[in-house]
Amino acid sequence: MTGLIEHTLRGSWTPSGAAAAPLSAPALRWLRQRIGLAETATPAVPASLLDVPDSALPDAARAEFAALIGEQHVLTDAAARLGRAGGLSYSDLLRRRGGTRFAVPDAVLLPTDPDLVQGVLQSCVRHDIAVVPFGGGTSVVGGVDALRGDKAAVVALDLARLDRLVSLDPGSRIAVVQAGMRAVEAEALLTAHGFTLGHFPQSFERATIGGFAATRSAGQASAGYGRFEDMVQGVRLATPVGEWRLGVAPASAAGPDLRQLAIGSEGALGVITEVALRVRPAPVRSRYEALVLDGWQAGVDAVRTLAQARVLADVTRLSDVDETEVQFELSGGLKARGLKSFLRGKGIRHPCLLVLGWDAGSRAELKQRRAATRHALRDARTVRLGRPVGESWRSHRFAGPRQRDALLDRGVCVETLETAAHWAGLSELRSAVRTALVRNLREDGRKPIVMCHISHAYETGASLYFTVLAARDTEDPLGQWQRAKTAASEVIAGRGTITHHHAVGADHLPWLGEEIGDVGAAVLAAAKRAVDPTGILNPGKLIRPTR
Repeated sequence: MTGLIEHTLRGSWTPSGAAAAPLSAPALRWLRQRIGLAETATPAVPASLLDVPDSALPDAARAEFAALIGEQHVLTDAAARLGRAGGLSYSDLLRRRGGTRFAVPDAVLLPTDPDLVQGVLQSCVRHDIAVVPFGGGTSVVGGVDALRGDKAAVVALDLARLDRLVSLDPGSRIAVVQAGMRAVEAEALLTAHGFTLGHFPQSFERATIGGFAATRSAGQASAGYGRFEDMVQGVRLATPVGEWRLGVAPASAAGPDLRQLAIGSEGALGVITEVALRVRPAPVRSRYEALVLDGWQAGVDAVRTLAQARVLADVTRLSDVDETEVQFELSGGLKARGLKSFLRGKGIRHPCLLVLGWDAGSRAELKQRRAATRHALRDARTVRLGRPVGESWRSHRFAGPRQRDALLDRGVCVETLETAAHWAGLSELRSAVRTALVRNLREDGRKPIVMCHISHAYETGASLYFTVLAARDTEDPLGQWQRAKTAASEVIAGRGTITHHHAVGADHLPWLGEEIGDVGAAVLAAAKRAVDPTGILNPGKLIRPTR
């Protein structure tokens, strides 16, 4: 656990023991020229200098927790509490680096099974203590911030010890997994039995099964395997009013599907303890390759064609010109110049990289699916970069989060946001969000890089995922990003979803009402009152308080 806490405090998404991803000298020089970085480094503040308030956990509550789950699993030391204080957004990492005071839980509780989770919630009701469910801590929208609402204390309910593969039914292809199991571990266990979940978001190295369900996660291979909610066959939750189990059959007409109320509930309607998941046979063959199209709209049209012809590759990822440029440059200056020259010779003036990846159960299936995808692109003007570029993306697809420390050390404002919209308004929305971000991140004439890609496509529309790199405002670094995020969210509201897969958390709550309306907000509030009448579950996230 110590290694994980150390990495969490530093801000890296790197699991304990994994290597960080430093910036090469050419990449650093290019960034300095491109966004105007200062020459000085800005290293992280040691954890010992962070301002951690004393625990406010009442003695009576602590004694009750200790009797229930064991004294050694009730942690109130500063290191343990800091390790579960917030997620991994840019704002979270800045607060830890700058020594700014931020919300820290009063205790960390580590139960071992669903019944003990239920017992913890009942104790929290008796003592009127707020509860923040905690999995991998990868939220980037304030979803695990230790907010206490109107409660005197708040605890982080860490599910790390709920880490069992409960059962596997090969005939039905259903695996029941406890919520605290990390995705890496779940995939390894399933692979040993010949199956895969096929869920590989960028948070894969740290995120948990329960976290995926609580936030309606979408993995990079969602076109082939589906979003996480498509995989959930059943769910078990602990709530303050009793245990809640959902899902008894592959399909049902027994009223609204309440599983979809539990999935995406972000810990505000219950603590997910087990998830029954549809699994697939592990692939026998995989192939990743890349090609380039000339211009964003040409790329969007190509992806829309694939989606509507139902021949998307499992991974279908389109990068705009700016993101393509960054990927080329960070791969090495000489290589980037040679590649750009090659593409110009092929008539590509505004290169947009399209990565395609297929998983298959046989060589014949892989050949057939790849041929169908490529046939649908026959009218698009493309330049093939082949397997080396595609496989390079695949091998480095989790490296982005590990580069954040290096970028933060060099004074870079680096953050992401995402949305989704129908095809008709997708490119217009991208332009509007990009304009809002550039306008609010420009500092003293230094222009930020605003990148965008499509990584999830549907017959009716697609996601837009933005990444920004900007010179950090040294006087008000938190305000710099918050102003930009607010401006982008105002543009998105009413034109697309406020979140495609990052969830609502605390950060997106101001714009949720415009998306779901007053009636929708009232439905969520009523569900909250039904399962959490005293409001102890994850205050300040997803649902606005009504009292």
